[in-house]
Amino acid sequence: MRIVIFGAGAVGSVIGGRLFQHADSHGHEITMVARASHCEAIRSNGLTIYDPHGADSIAVPVVEHVAQLALRAGDVVLLAMKTQDTPAALEQLAQHAPPGIAVVCAQNGVENERLALRRFADVYGMCVMLPAAFMEPGVVDASGAPRNAILDIGRYPSGTDATSDAVAAALEASNLASRSIPDVMRWKYAKLLMNLGNAADALIADVDNIPAITGPARAEADACLAAAGIARASGDEDRERRAGVMELRPILGGERERGGGSTWQSFARGAATTEIDWLNGEIVLLGRLHGVPTPFNTMLCEVSRWAAATGVAPRSMTAAQMLARVHPSTDQTPASL
Repeated sequence: MRIVIFGAGAVGSVIGGRLFQHADSHGHEITMVARASHCEAIRSNGLTIYDPHGADSIAVPVVEHVAQLALRAGDVVLLAMKTQDTPAALEQLAQHAPPGIAVVCAQNGVENERLALRRFADVYGMCVMLPAAFMEPGVVDASGAPRNAILDIGRYPSGTDATSDAVAAALEASNLASRSIPDVMRWKYAKLLMNLGNAADALIADVDNIPAITGPARAEADACLAAAGIARASGDEDRERRAGVMELRPILGGERERGGGSTWQSFARGAATTEIDWLNGEIVLLGRLHGVPTPFNTMLCEVSRWAAATGVAPRSMTAAQMLARVHPSTDQTPASL
């Protein structure tokens, strides 16, 4: 089996790097697809992964464009880009891949699987618990220990098969925790609730006041999921899954400080778009479908679009400034209409 990591930034580089590093343990071929500067840095100097255990330089194969790979039936293509970049990635895959590839969505949110299933028959969800940072070409930080990540996988919308079993086994052999599970989307909805705080983490300076925003946003989400009849893994289940497997630890004694999550990194790099419309925006969508008000999630979408469009610096707002943007939600449409 060949596993292609398509969209190798922070998450994809850690997954691809560790899989290649331990290829002798699982026997699969590993290749990454990365943007130009990252690709060139890896080709020149290898991929450097810093984690709480130290640093590794890994000469993982990498290309800049998926068209440079002769994709074949039986390949597993693991998508690791943010959701706003998924449609373009799937279009490239549709042009250059045979129908028999498997597509694994190792991404936040729950939209990527739906997008992929429109183009490919064999689609898998992966619930990604992988605290990582990518701010320098050729270098990524992975703050999770003793395992860098928890990467449970299953077929979309449900079930397991030989492919999900094989991918999970390869990840386990690479010291990345993984299980092949039949209800992966239940876990991805739980992860979605965690990611509803991404925008606040990225933009608010007085971090002690962030719960005043994230608490109501998650309460709205729970109400929306209940109205839609969507199940999610509980907080107790999540804590049990992480216990003794992965927790945040300092890298090089704190010398490599963790700045923030994926959305913070987007703002720090000056990105013109963020993934918030597929995180908080998913809750807004459910609210409008099922008649549940979502003023906090609506505000987080709006402020993220504004911040990305105007180049607002990360962590340059106060919680009070963000709270002032919350307004009563008046655009929910009951499902009966």
